[in-house]
Amino acid sequence: KALLEGRTMLSVHSLKDMPMEVPEDLPLLAFSRREDPRDVLVLPEGAASLDPLKPLGCSSLRRALQLQTIYPDMKVKSIRGNLQTRLEKLDNGDYAGLVLAAAGLKRLGLEKRISRYFDTEEMVPAAGQGILAVQGRKGLDYEYLEGYDDLQAHQAAAAERAFVKYLNGGCTSPVAAYGEIKDGQLKLTGLYYEEETGNYLKGYKTGNPSDAEELGTSFAKELQELSLIHISEP
Repeated sequence: KALLEGRTMLSVHSLKDMPMEVPEDLPLLAFSRREDPRDVLVLPEGAASLDPLKPLGCSSLRRALQLQTIYPDMKVKSIRGNLQTRLEKLDNGDYAGLVLAAAGLKRLGLEKRISRYFDTEEMVPAAGQGILAVQGRKGLDYEYLEGYDDLQAHQAAAAERAFVKYLNGGCTSPVAAYGEIKDGQLKLTGLYYEEETGNYLKGYKTGNPSDAEELGTSFAKELQELSLIHISEP
């Protein structure tokens, strides 16, 4: 609101929390170099392992869905509040562990709380996870941001957001995507959830980083078509 009303020139957001549809008059101008994109497991203070009698806490359907495969015998329960509130609930004994974004913990100096890192294929991150986005107002001069914008993060995020936008437009469905550039190629890992069956598909596709948005959209179409084939099978 402050940006729209002209009281500020810039806003900085966690990209994973930004809607897929951004107003034309409030464009995303630059993306930071990506912090660790992975999700992590945090145990209660002093604990060495998960207590099977207590639930795992997480705040998204994306995580809950994938945790069912990683920890099939554990119950998953939603948890709300800011990071400090969640950690307090954990340490008070309400949960066996929490699943959080590594980037948020590291930026707050809480890396020592991390007990396990999930790789980006077993737990596909949210689109844009680990990236900070700078948002501005249309018509202003932002040339000074050119040195801040990270090209690889920008390209990866463009593919991830195009993938999610095509499939669900940023709704609460647990769609996820993670892009990584290696040897001049952009590898996009994606997760598509089919609400009718409760099943999900994971896969990946590679392409030219300069065609990031097209890669994200075409890969989303492919996973959606595969899902429809599975549903139609007897």
